Amino acid sequence: MTTRIKLYNPYQDLQVPIKTFYKIMGENLTYYTGISYLSGAIFSVGKGFIEGVKASKPCDTMKLKINRILNVSGYTGRKFGNRASVIELLYAGVGSGMVAIRDTYDVINSVVAGLGTSMFYRETSGLRSTAVAGVIGVVVVGLGVTGKQAIK
Repeated sequence: MTTRIKLYNPYQDLQVPIKTFYKIMGENLTYYTGISYLSGAIFSVGKGFIEGVKASKPCDTMKLKINRILNVSGYTGRKFGNRASVIELLYAGVGSGMVAIRDTYDVINSVVAGLGTSMFYRETSGLRSTAVAGVIGVVVVGLGVTGKQAIK
């Protein structure tokens, strides 16, 4: 005899599509932001390794060379990982906002999220830089969406 356990759902009495919105936003915030940080950190460790090797002096001992390489690699890994995760955090927020406003999840949301993210990220650099970043964001997200559709 199987007993069914009914899990508590705090949104069951609400008449809004908060469950779908929360699910999409929660997945974007946790999964994609973590993956962005990890991939940014991993890819930049190579750059930090090269910078650490260049910064080491011929008179340094092996212990100092290794320490310098590890310090520079860790620094660049954190720097690029944080940048990538902030960009993804902005993308998840703008994308989830578009889903909440339009009440649908489609390609337009992704492209507008790419536009908004890149413009938010570069907005303190001036109007021209913001516009160029917006175009780059739309192109990158457009290529990503096109590649995803081509794989399917």
